[in-house]
Amino acid sequence: MKLKQTGFTLIEIAIVLVIIGLLLGGILKGQELINSAKVKSVAGEFKNIPIFLYGYQDKFKSLPGDDGAAATHLPLPGVRCSPDAPGKCAVNNGSIDGKWDAPISEGAANESYLFWQHVRLAGFTSGPTNLAAPDYLPVNAAGGTIGIQSNNGFTTITLNAAGGASVMSGAYIICSTGILGKFVKQLDTTLDNGDPDTGAMRTADGATGKSMAANGIVDGTSYTVCMGV
Repeated sequence: MKLKQTGFTLIEIAIVLVIIGLLLGGILKGQELINSAKVKSVAGEFKNIPIFLYGYQDKFKSLPGDDGAAATHLPLPGVRCSPDAPGKCAVNNGSIDGKWDAPISEGAANESYLFWQHVRLAGFTSGPTNLAAPDYLPVNAAGGTIGIQSNNGFTTITLNAAGGASVMSGAYIICSTGILGKFVKQLDTTLDNGDPDTGAMRTADGATGKSMAANGIVDGTSYTVCMGV
């Protein structure tokens, strides 16, 4: 007695392969959309900070963080730089002094740190206004730190990829950490010229202080991206 063979026909196999292909295509497309949304979110943060800066300056005729009359302008009394921080806290000198990534431990010793308190109290953005709050420092869409300082005294990027002097343009520098290499060129193309070693936006090599050449950026590595405004 002959046993009847069972199995998939070529048509059934073809249908299964088509379905698998569609599922894979949908997953890849979905991941592409997620990545694109993340880049747009990070780019939006770079665009928003100048709005906070110049909006505050237009309203109060002072820079946020550097505003010596902030206690009068804003609803919380005593918001100004700590007087025991010479060189970092020259109130009303027309500069956002201190490092863009100043830690909580340095608190009000940096105008770059107070920047966030001032723009929040002024209603330009949301977030904690208590300088000691554990979530006081803003976090970008990549989960990294984002901040601003004046160009004068900026040291995160001091050289170009070839080792020559790297001149960041703009009076103020915005930096954002934790940006994966696969997003760097897309971000630079969105906001600048597509080259992470030239223009207003640069990608930092944290170990050397150089900006990165495009061919040196690794997709899965995190970088700090800075832009002059």
